[in-house]
Amino acid sequence: DADRDAVLQRAVEAGARAVICIGESIEASIRAAEIAERHTGFVWFTAGLHPHSAASVDIHEAMPRLRERLDAGAVAVGECGLDYHYDNSPRAVQRDVFAAQLALAAERALPVIVHTRKAEEDTRSMLSEAAAAGVKGVLHCYTGSHALAEIAIELGWYISFSGIITFTRWADDDLLRLVPDDRLLAESDAPYLAPVPNRGRRNEPAWVESTVSRLALAREQGVDGVGILVSENARRLFGLASSAVP
Repeated sequence: DADRDAVLQRAVEAGARAVICIGESIEASIRAAEIAERHTGFVWFTAGLHPHSAASVDIHEAMPRLRERLDAGAVAVGECGLDYHYDNSPRAVQRDVFAAQLALAAERALPVIVHTRKAEEDTRSMLSEAAAAGVKGVLHCYTGSHALAEIAIELGWYISFSGIITFTRWADDDLLRLVPDDRLLAESDAPYLAPVPNRGRRNEPAWVESTVSRLALAREQGVDGVGILVSENARRLFGLASSAVP
């Protein structure tokens, strides 16, 4: 809150054309919408329920509230999905909450931002069912298998990479090359996962340029070209109005 305007200004100076502010709970979605309203045309918001907190969700109470957030101008459903690494919520409950959000995405014709970790089989199955209903979206902050990425791409989904790909331990540039130009996205995942050379600090959108540079290096493409690709892909996926981009 204390320096958000400065953070957004640095993003503009770094070349950002839009910021997607993620809502991973009803409360966060309301705050994200308020931020987007204060920065109309540059900041957009999403509304969703994260798998970590699925156990605390009353679906019958939460879905109408989530639908209200979506109808207030959200550009996507999420962050939602499955996380079997931490298992902060029972897996069956995670699946129920995720399925309800995929159904909302189909109902509202909105894309979905998906978190998936150590849950590839169920993610694959649920994405396939959702795609059959016309739902598309993005596997965000992706570090999963080539097989899941290929299936998602075949279904019409996008793959997004974060600052993780700049870390010393990253060792899968083949994955970065696997994604077609028209399905590639880059993200900050701020305030987490600040890319090198800012690793360990609170992340911010301006630094996504380091991730774009790393993608360009692995894919043997120009940095400016990759920047244009991910910007246009985001505009297309989230339905951002061209006239609203600074």
